[in-house]
Amino acid sequence: MTATATRELLLSRIRDVPDHPKPGVVFKDITPLLADPEAFAALTGALAELCTRFGATKIVGLEARGFILAAPVAVSAGVGFIPVRKAGKLPGATLRQAYELEYGTAEIEVHAEDLAPGDRVLVIDDVLATGGTAEASLDLIRRAGAEVAGVVVLMELGFLGGRARLEPALRGAPLEAIIQL
Repeated sequence: MTATATRELLLSRIRDVPDHPKPGVVFKDITPLLADPEAFAALTGALAELCTRFGATKIVGLEARGFILAAPVAVSAGVGFIPVRKAGKLPGATLRQAYELEYGTAEIEVHAEDLAPGDRVLVIDDVLATGGTAEASLDLIRRAGAEVAGVVVLMELGFLGGRARLEPALRGAPLEAIIQL
């Protein structure tokens, strides 16, 4: 399937939900895409191809929808999967990173032993919005001594400026969006 055909298939399976989670917001619901085996397989294949192209040895999936996308990509690409979770969700020793939200701050964590020098890590998430969570994940990866292979998202909401915020943190690593809105 061509990249254009894949994008069209994926777009046709993403549902807009007006006024969720608050008035004025149009939520991009990917559950219809996940429920369609052809669309989910096409997305997994496209992401796995990027994983291979970027030379990743591990994939980080960002909580929570990033987990759903990243785990099958890791299996397909034959690399390890590492969850990056909200603070307080992982047992044992973790690395934690705070980041700014529109109205406050949040923190994410990764198991300290899951990433190491020599690892080339691809970050996968469903949406690039403002870029805060992705930026914090890049900091965690580097603090663990690993290298950032790139960031890949299903959708980029360009009007929210996430790419511009993320560019300095990428330090030349690629950022790919399957769909740009």
